Amino acid sequence: MGRGGIIVPADPQAVTKKKTAGSRSWMLMNATGESTVLDVDKYAIMHRVQIHARDLRILDPMLSYPSTILGREKAIVLNLEHIKAIITADEVLLRDLPDDNLAPVVEELKRRLPPANAIREGQAEGKELSLQHDIDNGEEDVSPFEFRALEVALEAICSYLAARTTELETAAYPALDELTSKISSRNLDRVRKLKSAMTRLTARVQKVRDELEQLLDDDDDMADLYLSRKLAGVSSPVSGSGPANWFPASPTIGSKISKASRASVITFRGDENDIEELEMLLEAYFMQIDGTLNKLTTLREYIDDTEDYINIQLDNHRNQLIQLELFISSGTVCLSIFSLVAGVFGMNIPYTWNDNHGYMFKWVVIVTGVSCAVLFFLILTYARSKGLVRP
Repeated sequence: MGRGGIIVPADPQAVTKKKTAGSRSWMLMNATGESTVLDVDKYAIMHRVQIHARDLRILDPMLSYPSTILGREKAIVLNLEHIKAIITADEVLLRDLPDDNLAPVVEELKRRLPPANAIREGQAEGKELSLQHDIDNGEEDVSPFEFRALEVALEAICSYLAARTTELETAAYPALDELTSKISSRNLDRVRKLKSAMTRLTARVQKVRDELEQLLDDDDDMADLYLSRKLAGVSSPVSGSGPANWFPASPTIGSKISKASRASVITFRGDENDIEELEMLLEAYFMQIDGTLNKLTTLREYIDDTEDYINIQLDNHRNQLIQLELFISSGTVCLSIFSLVAGVFGMNIPYTWNDNHGYMFKWVVIVTGVSCAVLFFLILTYARSKGLVRP
């Protein structure tokens, strides 16, 4: 209502903006590899995957949260650098951000997740395959959907951090070698920027590594990630009594560990607390991220060694300047004595002993000069004997 009591109609565009202010774009990918874009608010996402608001807040790109992998009743909340996703037993929700680094993740998910016809064929053929055939066929992936999605995310983030580390190494080692050969303000500033970038990258890698290590140390947290097992209500991730939610996918790092390890997983199928399959998956990427961290540690040690070498060079130059200062100070003392003698004999004071003794001038000059030179060499000899000057 206006000031004069007139009703002002609402702006439809403003109403639309208010309604969509809390909505976010999400990319939904189901088990068939099909993707759709959802423009919904956080409450719809919370109701869809049944998570709390504090878990969804971890995925907010406006907030700075460390790398996190949380297992909930029906979802896995994943926050790994630019990969912010919610994984359920049959779908993946990705934050639809304008990030070019997410494109490879989406393509890899589409490639790893089998198409619809492959799912039906896999379900029909899976009833006819025996357990022995599954053990012998080490290249077949029997991992559940959430593990395949988790593996894609872990592989993407590990590869991304490894690529950033390789780029940093490529730029850092030549810069450090150039700095050792020529110390200049330009080279020092270049190394300073590289060291700052290395410190930030090391912190990011360390967060991912710590999260994987913490997850590996807690068996209960790993058991919470078995969404298909909890959804089916069975005691084993490979039991045939539950619904067929797991489908074959292309072999990856986690699925190629060894045939014997795969056989041991199936052997423990009757144990509801069996987490060996997930443990092998996490260990594979933990070793990969730990190798990346070791590269950064080696680079840091190389930078520290370079700094020590530069400090030694600067100390050497400083010592040379101190020696030069000692030489100049010693020569100045000797010349001051010579100037003192010359000043005494140059005073305009009448005295009788200088009459008819003109030869005294040259003897005074010679004796004074020799005495100053002897004194200069005595000072240098004393300094060398005390180790103040290198011979």
